[in-house]
Amino acid sequence: MIPLLLTSALQLAELSVSSVVHVLFGLYLFSSAIAGDLTQTFLESIFKPKPIVEVKQGNTTTQVNDLTPIVLVHGIFGFGKGRLGGLSYFAGAEKKDERVLVPDLGSLTSVHDRARELFYYLKGGRVDYGEDHSKACGHSQFGRFYDKGEYQEWDEDHPIHFVGHSAGAQVVRVLQQMLADKMFDGYENTNENWVLSLTSLSGALNGSTRTYLDGIQPEDGKSLKPICLLQICRFGSIIYDWLDISWLKSYYNFGFDHFNMSWKKTGLRGLVDCLLGNAGPFASSSGDWILPDLSIQETMKLNANLKTFPNTFYFSYATKRTRKPPLGRVMGIHPLLSIRVLQMSQWRYPRGIPLPYKGYIDEDWQDNDGALNTVSMTHPRIPVEHSNLVVRSDSDCLPLQPGIWYYKIVEADHIMFILNRERAGVEFDLIYDDIFERCRKHVFRQSPQTMPNKAQRKLGGDKEE
Repeated sequence: MIPLLLTSALQLAELSVSSVVHVLFGLYLFSSAIAGDLTQTFLESIFKPKPIVEVKQGNTTTQVNDLTPIVLVHGIFGFGKGRLGGLSYFAGAEKKDERVLVPDLGSLTSVHDRARELFYYLKGGRVDYGEDHSKACGHSQFGRFYDKGEYQEWDEDHPIHFVGHSAGAQVVRVLQQMLADKMFDGYENTNENWVLSLTSLSGALNGSTRTYLDGIQPEDGKSLKPICLLQICRFGSIIYDWLDISWLKSYYNFGFDHFNMSWKKTGLRGLVDCLLGNAGPFASSSGDWILPDLSIQETMKLNANLKTFPNTFYFSYATKRTRKPPLGRVMGIHPLLSIRVLQMSQWRYPRGIPLPYKGYIDEDWQDNDGALNTVSMTHPRIPVEHSNLVVRSDSDCLPLQPGIWYYKIVEADHIMFILNRERAGVEFDLIYDDIFERCRKHVFRQSPQTMPNKAQRKLGGDKEE
């Protein structure tokens, strides 16, 4: 009896600490965004900026627009350009290249829904989540309307480089499979070659044991424990969407608008139904949100239908923050992740229930970055291992070959390369410089692309002549 009470007390204490840390971090980001906007507005009211007259020299604009776009896809709880008062999820990495797009996708929506949103963000039009999927999950078939796609010419002859952080990497894989399967109505010519390259940065390619620590039941990899961190997350996001305060949602949106949870549409009864799990994204019948997609079981189901395509280039940075001795495991780790690094390194799959897949070994999943297991981030492994090659020096794998997952192990936690570039220091620049240089110089199907700075120098040289 006493050991049971002690265990329960420890679990409750851990839940309380984790909840407070996550809430404080969220409030910090939110308040920073608002403070930044207020400061900018105040300064602009005092020092009115002089109108800037742009002078176009040569064909610089044309040259930049001719570059293949690099699309940065955020992970869970992430945000794109224009959210959180202009804060950058990728910590300003998008400024390192002249042709980078940063879409704003649902931060908690399912991998399927985010892949659909990403397609229409690029091509334009109203987001179509698919008739069958929408009926099965109990939400509207159509969502946000993009008046103008960010890259309307996107096709096999104008492919795209994608860089996905965390769950964003899996979103791109699902999108590529949808393109191969021609799953977008009105676009019969799509195929897998619309994706030129995929770079996975701390990517959720095989799921994570953290989902079980946060509240996903290991028995099925989908349902939630009665008391857990994810229940608090579920409750908070439902209330947030139900209140539907426009200025708040302009700063941050979980992405559940197509579930129509607003009080304006459902009233008090709708709120009760969502909280009880009878409707909405967290309904027990559908579970159409991101966390179940990140359990090992659900990821394995998803991976069973995802291919590594022979004409696409794949590269992965797998992060790790587990160290020995135990005290070293919390050194240099963000407070948001420190507890989870320790827990994930010691977590064991519960006895008495089937293992998530044949050959699962706890020890393989011990190394982690506080959110994902390092073994999960290298390349697709379950249910079938895809062709792969470990990289120690980028020069060792040149020239790159398509259809192979090149991967590198990096000492870093899960958010080292996002939100705050000062934390990563020089390594931040090295990572993104490598990514962008690889996209521009080493990944091509026909002829190498000109780097943006080289294009400008060439134009300047032409002018001097």
